[in-house]
Amino acid sequence: MHGLSTKYNVLYNGQVAFDQAKLQLDDNYDDNFWKLLPIEPLKIEEKEIEVLNLPSTNNKPQQKSQNESTAQGFDKAEEKSIKAIQKHSMDINGRERNKQIDDAYLLLGKARYYSQRFVPALEAFNFILENHTKNGLKDLARVWQAKTLVRLQNEELAIETLEYLLKNKNLPLDIIEDGHTSMAMAYQAIDSTDLVIRHLDSAVLFSVDSKQKARNLFILGQLYRSEQKIDSSNLYFEKLARFKKAPYRYKIHAQIDRAKNYTQQDSTNQLLSTLQKLIKERENRPYLDELLYQKGVIETQNDSTNTAILDFEKSLRTEQGKEFQKELTYEQLGNIYFDNIKFEVAGAYYDSIILITKNKNEKRIRRIIRKRESLEEVIAYESIAKNNDSILMVASLTKPEQELFYQKHIDSLKKIEELAKIKLENSLKTTNGFGSIDKGNTIGKSKGGKFYFYNTSVSGFGKQEFRRTWGNRTLGDNWRLSAKKSVKKNSKEIENLATANTFDTSKKYELDYYISRIPTEKNALDSISTLRNDAYYKLGIIYKEQFKEYQLAADKLEKLLRFNPKEKLILPINYHLYKIYANFDELRSNKYKGVVVNNYPDSRYATIILNPDQIASTEDKHSPEAIYNDAYCDFDFQHYDRASQKVEKAIKQFESEAIISKLELLKAYIQMKTKGTKAFKEALSFVALSFPNTEEGKHAVEILDNIDSYDSSELNKKTDN
Repeated sequence: MHGLSTKYNVLYNGQVAFDQAKLQLDDNYDDNFWKLLPIEPLKIEEKEIEVLNLPSTNNKPQQKSQNESTAQGFDKAEEKSIKAIQKHSMDINGRERNKQIDDAYLLLGKARYYSQRFVPALEAFNFILENHTKNGLKDLARVWQAKTLVRLQNEELAIETLEYLLKNKNLPLDIIEDGHTSMAMAYQAIDSTDLVIRHLDSAVLFSVDSKQKARNLFILGQLYRSEQKIDSSNLYFEKLARFKKAPYRYKIHAQIDRAKNYTQQDSTNQLLSTLQKLIKERENRPYLDELLYQKGVIETQNDSTNTAILDFEKSLRTEQGKEFQKELTYEQLGNIYFDNIKFEVAGAYYDSIILITKNKNEKRIRRIIRKRESLEEVIAYESIAKNNDSILMVASLTKPEQELFYQKHIDSLKKIEELAKIKLENSLKTTNGFGSIDKGNTIGKSKGGKFYFYNTSVSGFGKQEFRRTWGNRTLGDNWRLSAKKSVKKNSKEIENLATANTFDTSKKYELDYYISRIPTEKNALDSISTLRNDAYYKLGIIYKEQFKEYQLAADKLEKLLRFNPKEKLILPINYHLYKIYANFDELRSNKYKGVVVNNYPDSRYATIILNPDQIASTEDKHSPEAIYNDAYCDFDFQHYDRASQKVEKAIKQFESEAIISKLELLKAYIQMKTKGTKAFKEALSFVALSFPNTEEGKHAVEILDNIDSYDSSELNKKTDN
């Protein structure tokens, strides 16, 4: 009677509650397919301590979340297990006569395990192993005991337990599968990738559970890829894609990850055709953003950049797009425009990543932020160069020519506005098309009224156009400024120009307003010209040093020479053009070399060209190297104020020379000693952004990537070294 009551009443209800909760846990687990999947889908969370449990002020019944419902299922299973043990245990003379009690202890341990109460769970499994003799149950209890030990970070004992268990050649297939899967969990916890692969292979070979088999196959594909064994990785992804009993999310991601393994040895047309077929299938809509993204990546690698851009943009527009996938897509688009020297557009896409990301401390995001900041200077100087070129061009025209120029501009603005009105009216007609057939029909009316923002199709089009032009922008003042900060702390001219360049849009059709804004005084024009020339010079140096865009750098500097800049700029411009053309045009390089050597024979630049060894010598007390060494000695002997003064003076003196990166890095370390960690980080960021291809720039990046892991003593030790 006790056995029947336990099995078909208390324990049955407990097992049903456990199975439902376990199914819900598996189905609701949010796998991150961009990272290595955990072998067991169980998210370990630290429990919050409830200090005070106040009654709810809302009288409405509150719906339980899925997590709460799952937890209650495991709690019910535990409750039924305890009830079975307490009410139906038949321990007579030290021997349990009710054969269902050992099953109750197993269910109790499993329920506690999934409730993440691992110590009580381990007690239940240990009790089975110590007090009960049913072999099949003992083997299963050993597997659960080992899994619990892994969760308690006692991997060595777990491995020892499982090795003892798996020596038995007569184990059922399900226990063999669970044993090898648990062994893989233990080895994954201690980062033994080869052994993880070996045991997952064995688990797949003896598989009974189709869900776990699908998961193991996917993880094997990921692990082989991390080991650079692409053929083996492809084999497992293809095997999973053909596995009929696998849950669909694993099958579709197996095909996506197979595409991630694309190399030139693959059939590009076949892979793209497979992805296109998956994109068209209706059941793949939840995965459309990932499929389009992966198709775009393959097209990018095959120089089909325009098609790739279209796919990436479609990926961003999918209704069920995931946030992390959007980050990756924005990054790909940013990189494409960056490589095509469209830095302003690239910057807008990088801004979008920074805006939506949830983890700004991640190394990938920190690198994107630094890359975006490196573009800030280029975008600002390009804007200055373009605006000031336009101002100076218009200022050079006669009064009638200026009036004609601006009248054409006003006429074009009016024409654009007329076209926009026509487009809006046509869109309204299209939206209310059904209503024209039957006045009582409300289909067209439900789409929106004549006011722009009530019309969903027209306002939606406007939103798309805004995002295409400006990217994502938060609501706030000065929303046009993507980063809302100046290029450099000392770039006052840029901020002043931006302030002075305000435009009253209410007067955009008044010719006199445009004419009145044209500067006429010589001082004002000279100031605009100087600022324009400085922007061209800075752009030439940035394109040369930071981005290695030599042709673009040469174009900027040669154009600057045609503007007749100040005498102090002519020599460094010719020297930099000599260095730039040395990379791809020897004839032009020699031309600018001749200008430096013949016209400025006594200059330091001429000496660098003719006698580089002499310049490299540190014996000359006026050389940059000697001055740097002198400042470094002061730093080494903890004379920080003296070292700081010498470094600041040297930075101004040798602004366009190679040693500037060393001086800026030394300045950063001086600031660490005098102003603290925050100033040190800012100075290192400047070095990393300004000199990315130098040893100093790489050193700054390395320190920035790891600075949060250093304590103050370690950081001071590094600066001393």
